[in-house]
Amino acid sequence: MMQKTDVLIAGGGLNGPALALALARAGLTVTVVDASPPRARTADAFDGRAYALALASQKLLGAIGVWPDLAAQAQPIMAVEAADGRPGEGPAPFFLHFDARELDHPPLGYMLEDRFLYRAFLSAMEASPRLTLIPGTAVTAQVSGPGSVIATLSDGQQVEARVLIGADGRRSGTAERAGISRTGWGYGQTAVVAAIDHDLPHGGTAHQFFMPTGPLAILPLPGNRSSIVWSETDANARTLMSLPDADFLAVLRPRFGDFLGQIALAGPRFTYPLNLTLANAYVAPRVALVGDAAHGVHPIAGQGLNLGLRDVAALAEVLIEATRRGEDIGAIDVLERYQGWRRFDATALALGMDTVNRLFSNDDPLLRPVRDLGMGIVQAVGPLRRAFMRQAAGLSGPLPRLLTGQMP
Repeated sequence: MMQKTDVLIAGGGLNGPALALALARAGLTVTVVDASPPRARTADAFDGRAYALALASQKLLGAIGVWPDLAAQAQPIMAVEAADGRPGEGPAPFFLHFDARELDHPPLGYMLEDRFLYRAFLSAMEASPRLTLIPGTAVTAQVSGPGSVIATLSDGQQVEARVLIGADGRRSGTAERAGISRTGWGYGQTAVVAAIDHDLPHGGTAHQFFMPTGPLAILPLPGNRSSIVWSETDANARTLMSLPDADFLAVLRPRFGDFLGQIALAGPRFTYPLNLTLANAYVAPRVALVGDAAHGVHPIAGQGLNLGLRDVAALAEVLIEATRRGEDIGAIDVLERYQGWRRFDATALALGMDTVNRLFSNDDPLLRPVRDLGMGIVQAVGPLRRAFMRQAAGLSGPLPRLLTGQMP
């Protein structure tokens, strides 16, 4: 028999489960199709993958019931420092320093390992009576009709839903099958991701060093450990990944600096190519996109997951309120409310990060003084600095209720 559900979500990464839990808590039936095998990301071994969660994103996790299982593993971000520089020279004289104590509700956010976050999502999904998880399979076809969308899965079964959500990444099959095209470009950069043990405590401070070939983020994890996201040219990244651990650390040290003492690798290294990809629409008949399926951005400000969770919060509010009014949640006029809420904001932020990366990922002697002076001005002007801090914490603009810690 064909399975029926109110909402079908293609993609079981992080945004898909977050949306599923929000909708299920509001009374909708939800099915999540996850291409990964069951529990593939819940191993006890630390692998270095972690996320920077804005304060608003943490409030969302609290509202959908998963934060109590995560709080003990989360590292509060109490400060952020950003500086221009060159390898081995230290930061430029002008830099940004954001202190969470300037906000009404510190911290600025949290660092959280992928294995803990996904494990909490999985546990909550398995405990929800209105939520069905289908692991190890994927949506391979979809047909939208006047009252529903019918999706065919890779194992041959079919699911009928009132709306299909694409949470299936930058190469979203959901978007492609719905006829949604994309705009974007590559940066010629690759992110090298790893975890680093260090001798000295980080104090909950996140660092962003702008190097000529790309930014290096040093993000605090629990204990004397940090996660790095090192953006390098594609060629340099390939060379870095080919090096033995000792040689890799020898190249990293002049960029990392000695402010945390001696450093050592705490896990494997990963890479992923950096590009910008924006869906030219977020909705189509009976289809909506969230997260990387809607906007894949540069990691320069650590906003990728936070942008996705803002989508989740807005779409959940639209669908829940439409349900309460007795509307068809898959109707295009309902879905366009979500698109109107999110598309401009997400696109503006994505292009802003694109501009910052282009401005700082070079060693132009004419640009360096201008960008360093700009950071100095932001640092010196209190209201401007606090506005940037609220943006980083996800607290600016009209917020969906989930981002304030409330269910819609």
